Amino acid sequence: MNGEQIVFWICGIFAVVGALGMIISRKAVHSALWVAFTMINLAILYFSQQAAFLGTTQIVVYTGAVMMLFLFVLMIVGVDSSDSLIETIKGQRLIGTLLALAFGGLLLGSITSVARPTVVGLDKANEDYGTNIQGLAHLIFGKYLLAFEVTSALLITAALGAMVLAHRERWEPRKTQAEQMRERTLSGHPTPLPNPGVLARNNSVATAALLPDGTQSQESLPTAFKAIASEDSASKPNEVTQ
Repeated sequence: MNGEQIVFWICGIFAVVGALGMIISRKAVHSALWVAFTMINLAILYFSQQAAFLGTTQIVVYTGAVMMLFLFVLMIVGVDSSDSLIETIKGQRLIGTLLALAFGGLLLGSITSVARPTVVGLDKANEDYGTNIQGLAHLIFGKYLLAFEVTSALLITAALGAMVLAHRERWEPRKTQAEQMRERTLSGHPTPLPNPGVLARNNSVATAALLPDGTQSQESLPTAFKAIASEDSASKPNEVTQ
């Protein structure tokens, strides 16, 4: 058994363990950490196959940027395990299961229908261009330049669309600090309001803070979550953490 096979068996087992941990974990933050662990092991496998560009991209882009962004969002917003049991669209779990099975069958059929070519290794594939990065650059900016530019335009359009949808138009001048203090004093609650999630069972921004008598403080929630919190409080009471 050579070094490449040793690396494959070690990192392959770790990648499978990380994937299982992502599925079994009850907390979304733990699942995100397991996914990052799996991605790192996949990057090591890429490096062992002399695919330096793919390994670097796996760590820098997916593990270091995309996955950590998901992790920070989960830690800031907060996701409760019971939230995932609520279907916002009726029948979405059944439809998702059927689509997953159909995609798995399509993927399995496409793999088995293709004749397995003779493995030549990356050294043979890159000998015309030098290194792995030079070979990928020749394909991306040569043969597949149009597809690369179309994909870039699609990603830019998606980013601009997200910014437009998240933008909130201001129809009145911004209030000064003096005006805000005057409104707070006249409102009858001059002290700062409690933050969402205080003394509640999670720290989500959609979870109302609990007052000393155990009731929920709707004033602690952002405007967009007040209606949701009132419906949740009517269905089940909040629990105070010990």
